[in-house]
Amino acid sequence: MGQSQSINGRVINRRRDNAVDHLRRSMPDEDPKELRSFLTEKDVEDEECVTVTGDISILPDACLACIFQFLSSGDRKQCSLVCRRWLEIEGQSRHRLTLNAQSELVSVVTSLFSRFDSVTKLSLKCDRRSISIGDDGLVLISQRCRNLTRLKLRSCRKLTDIGMETFAKNCNNLKRFSCGSCAFGAKGINAVINNCSLLEELSVKRLRGVGNGGVVEPIGPGLAALSLKFICLKDLYNAQCFGPLIIGSKNLRTLKLFRCSGDWDRLLELVSDHVDGLVEVHLERLQMSDDGLVAVSHCQNLEILHILKTPDCSNLGLVSVAENCKLLRKLHIDGWKTNRINDDGLIGVSKYCINLQELVLIGVDCTRVSLELLATNCQKLERLALCGSETIGDAEISCIAEKCTALKKLCIKSCPVSDLGMEALAGGCPNLVKVKVKKCRGVTGDGVDWLRASRESLAVNLDTTEVESQDAISDGGQDENPAAANQIEVASNVASSSRSTSFKARFGLIAGRNLVSSAFRKWSSFSGGSPCH
Repeated sequence: MGQSQSINGRVINRRRDNAVDHLRRSMPDEDPKELRSFLTEKDVEDEECVTVTGDISILPDACLACIFQFLSSGDRKQCSLVCRRWLEIEGQSRHRLTLNAQSELVSVVTSLFSRFDSVTKLSLKCDRRSISIGDDGLVLISQRCRNLTRLKLRSCRKLTDIGMETFAKNCNNLKRFSCGSCAFGAKGINAVINNCSLLEELSVKRLRGVGNGGVVEPIGPGLAALSLKFICLKDLYNAQCFGPLIIGSKNLRTLKLFRCSGDWDRLLELVSDHVDGLVEVHLERLQMSDDGLVAVSHCQNLEILHILKTPDCSNLGLVSVAENCKLLRKLHIDGWKTNRINDDGLIGVSKYCINLQELVLIGVDCTRVSLELLATNCQKLERLALCGSETIGDAEISCIAEKCTALKKLCIKSCPVSDLGMEALAGGCPNLVKVKVKKCRGVTGDGVDWLRASRESLAVNLDTTEVESQDAISDGGQDENPAAANQIEVASNVASSSRSTSFKARFGLIAGRNLVSSAFRKWSSFSGGSPCH
């Protein structure tokens, strides 16, 4: 009898292994959803009734690896301590790794990547007060992880152009590269784009070796220019040295420029002449005028545009964009209360951009005149944020309630709106699901309670806090979290990427000096969070 049970157990295990192997061959490696459903279906039980013994050791390696992918980083670490088999499977199934990149890391690189030998996404972050990993450590990592497709470097100030060049030659399959607060310069970036012909995304922030004085080596175009689709430059003193790379990236779809010095009008003209596939453009705190916006308007495929704190831009440039970019779906404007963009510019938007779905206006003094035209002509408008405007009152909110029939989410912040505006919302905007009111002194708790009672399905959030918090997410503070010296922070390959995390982050509208620096990059598609934070 015992021998019969043993034989049956082996047959059952063999059938499970065969079923898992067949299922893994028929699905992508990075998508374990079907394998998860396999664990609850009766593919094996249909052939023979299986007696559940509670012995998890009968699970094949493929099933364990799949299970580990659904666990958090801490839980995976605990699972790796169960037995040697689990330790090995857990290490081999990790594709994403985040390391505290202090200088001591170099002593454990070999043993570390002997265990995690399948890593394709690596993040190296160092506390700004600590000594970071140097060229020798980065080169050693590149020798052990030749299949890397993503690399993020934060505050690795001991890395030089020489180390970056060797790394780029060893890991030439990179598709995404991001660096911030590092000390290497243009030669290091050129090494990456000259060796990594598959590079699709490049993000550079506060790169200390690029242009703090003297002649700067031009960056690009390089081999990566043929594959690049996304370029983001932040807080760079001489970001215009990236001009050859931007102009040469014929397949570029997203360009984001934040707080980069220099006159950008001429460069934007060259970009629009050579790159015709741009879909998304973010321009924040740049020295540019209406000439730059006219250049952007030549990108007729443009769908998303952010114009934030560019005080020399006016209605003229905005109308030019509206006339030529008729596919525009998302428009964010921070007028910085200069009143150079107002009703006249928004009337142009309402006239030409009938596909508009998301509109964010900060420090823009618009009135019922333009809002009524926007509501009438832009029938697809679903998300609207009005912040820091002295002309948005109850009459404007009543107009929105009456005309914006497709509106689903509305944010009102620091505007002279009262309970009468909330009363208007109670009977308008039939598709409205969420309203957020912040720092509007005329709106009381009673008015919001009445709105909730009138429309029970409507989510209403009221924040009357008087004290304005400063923009706490100074980029350095966010990206340079100190970690314990020996702690390894890891995430599975099915964990959400940084971009999907930002999609889920709440949408924050920070008034005052830093009203939008962090807020609207978190709103993104506005699908997972609220419009005001």
